[in-house]
Amino acid sequence: MNTRLSTAMAALSLSALALTGCGASTSTSTGTTSAPATSAAPADLATAKTSLGTTVVNGKGMSVYVFDKDVKDSGKSACTGACLSIWPAVTAGSGTPVVEGVTGKVGVITTDAGTRQVTLNGMPLYLYSKDTAPGDVKGQGFNKIWWVINPAGEKISTPAG
Repeated sequence: MNTRLSTAMAALSLSALALTGCGASTSTSTGTTSAPATSAAPADLATAKTSLGTTVVNGKGMSVYVFDKDVKDSGKSACTGACLSIWPAVTAGSGTPVVEGVTGKVGVITTDAGTRQVTLNGMPLYLYSKDTAPGDVKGQGFNKIWWVINPAGEKISTPAG
């Protein structure tokens, strides 16, 4: 029994090691993006090239958005209830958010649900539920109030291609 367990554990360890070395590059209808570099702790925010230029993405390479109805440095999100099912908050674990390539001021606020939402230059950050692959920017300009952002944290108002 111990031999089987040892063999299974060794096989599992080798599988995990093999998967760790894999990289990814994805082409989408909205542009091409390379997955952010991996490290011991994945970044909460990174940058990637999209059809709108270099934009901020989460640790999985998904585009990050700001909402015009949010008030800078208010410590609150204006997206609540049903809004959050379409525009989920970018969240951080405990501690300071990890960033790669982002030059704006990164922080966190605590949402009404008690989660830690990442902010950039005082603005809460969101994902778009219809973005399905890294580099998608399908939420760009949605209702003329949702925008992807550049590494400095400034909204990009260019329409999506």
